Amino acid sequence: MSLIFYHAPMSTSSLTEAVIAELGIAVDVVKMDIDAGDTQAPEFLKINPNGRVPVIVHNGETIWESAAITMYLGETFGVAAGLYPPSGPQRAAAMKWIVWTNTSLAEAAGRLSAMQMTGSDGAVQEGSVDFIPAELRNQAALDKAKSDIAAGLNILDAALLDQPYLAGDYTIADTHLWVLAGWIASMDIDLSAYPNLSDWIQRCAERPALARLFSD
Repeated sequence: MSLIFYHAPMSTSSLTEAVIAELGIAVDVVKMDIDAGDTQAPEFLKINPNGRVPVIVHNGETIWESAAITMYLGETFGVAAGLYPPSGPQRAAAMKWIVWTNTSLAEAAGRLSAMQMTGSDGAVQEGSVDFIPAELRNQAALDKAKSDIAAGLNILDAALLDQPYLAGDYTIADTHLWVLAGWIASMDIDLSAYPNLSDWIQRCAERPALARLFSD
């Protein structure tokens, strides 16, 4: 098996890094430096024309978009490991939350990140395609991003009222969303206002693979 992982620390590729750690998959990591322009270099754009990480190449097949990567790794490695449901209603629940993470919550978090002071916790890196110069940032966009994040966190908190994890049992859908929740918290969004979410964050943090990964 050949599995190559293109990863830039402190980026959305941390979602894939956590999923890989949880699944215990052996990978060859290609470390990228966003600020140095690695993700905009011609050789990388041949791999992902979007100029973004994460990217995996598995046995010659290139996959980008973190949600697609999580679902692919789940189908390929996670079912046997008990970390991704087999085809059926529970799989659908896991897929729903993985996609929602990216299209709803991460979309709003990305807008908030782009409004942060350059170099601050959670802020978009200058070499990213999502970087917005300071003179183009504005309070209205910042407030809108925070409002949209709050709406998403309320949805998530309600979903965790009667179950410990997103699809009932722990899956890599939880891994995926947990990392994003940490990114949001790093931008001074108080998650303690969401008690079910806060309890879920703590349960996920106690997973051995995640505890090891984020203790370094």
